[in-house]
Amino acid sequence: MATLIDPEVERNEILRHYRRLLRTAKPYLHGNDAKLIKKAFNTSLEAHKNMRRKSGEPYILHPLAVAQIAVEEIGLGTTSIVSALLHDVVEDTPMEISDVDREFGPKVARIIDGLTKISGVFDYGTSEQAENFRKMLLTLSEDVRVILIKLADRLHNMRTLESMPRHKQLKIASETIYLYAPLAHRLGLYAIKTELEDLYLKYTDTEVYNDLMTKVRQSRSARNRFIKDFVSPIDDELKAQGFDFEIKGRPKSIYSILRKMRKQNVTFDEVYDLFAIRVILDVPQEQEKAACWQVYSIVTDFYQPNPDRLRDWVSTPKANGYESLHTTVMSRTGQWVEVQIRSKRMDDIAEKGYAAHWKYKDTGTVQAESTLEAWIAKVREMLETNNSSALEFMDEFRQNLFVKEVYAFTPKGKLVILPDKATALDFAFDIHSQIGLQCLGAKVNQKLQPLSYQLRNGDQVEILTSHKQRPTEEWLQYVITSKARSKIKEYLRDDKRTKAEDGRYLVEKRLELLGIENNQDNLNRLLAHFNIYNAQDFFYRLAIGQLDGREIKVELFDPTIAPPHILSPLAPRSFDQEVQKIRGVNANMLVIGEHTDKFDYHIAPCCNPIPGDDVFGFETETEGIIIHRTSCPQAVKLMSNYGSRIVRAKWTDQLELAFLAGIRIKGSDRVGLVNDVTRIISNSLKVNMRSITIDSNDGMFEGQIMVFVNDTDHLHKMIQRLSKVNGVLLVERFAT
Repeated sequence: MATLIDPEVERNEILRHYRRLLRTAKPYLHGNDAKLIKKAFNTSLEAHKNMRRKSGEPYILHPLAVAQIAVEEIGLGTTSIVSALLHDVVEDTPMEISDVDREFGPKVARIIDGLTKISGVFDYGTSEQAENFRKMLLTLSEDVRVILIKLADRLHNMRTLESMPRHKQLKIASETIYLYAPLAHRLGLYAIKTELEDLYLKYTDTEVYNDLMTKVRQSRSARNRFIKDFVSPIDDELKAQGFDFEIKGRPKSIYSILRKMRKQNVTFDEVYDLFAIRVILDVPQEQEKAACWQVYSIVTDFYQPNPDRLRDWVSTPKANGYESLHTTVMSRTGQWVEVQIRSKRMDDIAEKGYAAHWKYKDTGTVQAESTLEAWIAKVREMLETNNSSALEFMDEFRQNLFVKEVYAFTPKGKLVILPDKATALDFAFDIHSQIGLQCLGAKVNQKLQPLSYQLRNGDQVEILTSHKQRPTEEWLQYVITSKARSKIKEYLRDDKRTKAEDGRYLVEKRLELLGIENNQDNLNRLLAHFNIYNAQDFFYRLAIGQLDGREIKVELFDPTIAPPHILSPLAPRSFDQEVQKIRGVNANMLVIGEHTDKFDYHIAPCCNPIPGDDVFGFETETEGIIIHRTSCPQAVKLMSNYGSRIVRAKWTDQLELAFLAGIRIKGSDRVGLVNDVTRIISNSLKVNMRSITIDSNDGMFEGQIMVFVNDTDHLHKMIQRLSKVNGVLLVERFAT
């Protein structure tokens, strides 16, 4: 039965959200701002009056929530609040950009125009989605507020994702982790980036998320007690020295705990820095650096620091403007604790990112401001010089969002900040494109190094060039920055074009020599003979000697013989047609099981899904459909980039099929332990074991067992029984 909606209750709910927005924005408002916000609210309310979200609530609550995030969590002002309230109006209603311009001015109109261009989740496949992303970056270089409002919009969509159908949840969550979380990180919005990552995990690997969430909750009271004891002496000393400060305990996010567990192959209890202590100082900007080091000295008077874990982003801020001093110290209970020391200004910038810079723009030189401006200038340059396909561009850009950096110097001592794993060749292109194109090698710390040398922090790099040097295809394997890649590709493209012209000239001369007319029909005969689709490719390969021009003979042009047919690469792929035929127009759910003989499907070896796992199918051109777990490391890329090839899939009820699963087992070694483990697997559960490897060291053992099971229930029962074996400390499934 449909729920009755009380218009009065809804109206009060909408007004409550609107008043909360005005209360939050009050400190930022001047002059006519409140009237302008009211006008935007009423315009949006009218435009969306008959619309509802998937959850059933009035649509206006979404723009209100986006505006709330923009002001409260990002720290944006009136222009952004107005733009957030109106962000869906042009797309969803008859209102035009010109109407927005007339009513709210050119700034708001430009932001709305940017947001309208990049709206929606694209399901039609990779290039359109990537093209959409490129448009988004064009708006970033014009007005960064477009991206910030887009991030607020995405955050609200992720917070309300439970009302969406499952396949949409996976699609939106994957796109979020693939692009939006790294973008939030790059713009310094750590709180938003962290929440987006956690929400991604909540919807793609719910079981793991809930399990970790429970463990974090259970350890909360013990953690709070520990933090209180830990900060007590630091607190007393800072007060004694007259500091104005605040100390916070910050738990690690669920996503980063999981990432650490997987990366270091440890259990939840072994993740040592589950939380960080943050000391925030209220000091004038000119005293910040000295004050941070003074507090560092106080902390290390009480606790022994780990010398390998000191990170000084106060002297050299990250490229996204992040400034802080991090150290990891040993507590009295034998636990490592990360301590972050920063000023109020630095904390504001760390939490609110790019938006917070405007606040501090006129308070003197802010290095963080200039590094972020430099990054946006780089994005602009990338967009102007990049001719690669939209998908390539998106992949390259993504790589540049992950902001682990390496700091190197020119011979004159100028600091150059590049992405981690950047090479000497990347360094050369960063200095100047021409230096990059003529780079022979480098002198790093006075030693000769090849183009592929990976830079380390503190390297001093002198680039060696030669006028005779020319880039090759191989160079693309030596670089990771977008600037270097696009310049090398541009050079190779121009070089190919020049060589193709030489090849065209060779063909013309050859045909002239044979007395054959140089027309399209005869060119098609040549392409068919050499089995090449593209004329430019044909000319290029002739010029570089890959094809032999002497094969062009009079017999190829015999008019009595019909020309061979070339298969156009644009013809619809037979696999796609087959899938459509079997699926039918509406049948978009693939059922996996014993009787699925119509489809050629395979189980993905990267994550080995078994019945009971949440799965999806991915159409490939050669191997049919590959079934992946939704938590598979490959899933994010596939779902974000190839939306049109994703097939929703579910398991049938079956018992007789066996699927391969991997189990990791750790514990204290004893005589007969292997015997106990194998007996449980083979006797009590009737499971076939494919392989078992166990390593023992200093009284501890670690093993991996590959078994054939029917489904996830079957596997969980076995894991429960194995965990009861005397001496076993950990049993878990792993992606084989």
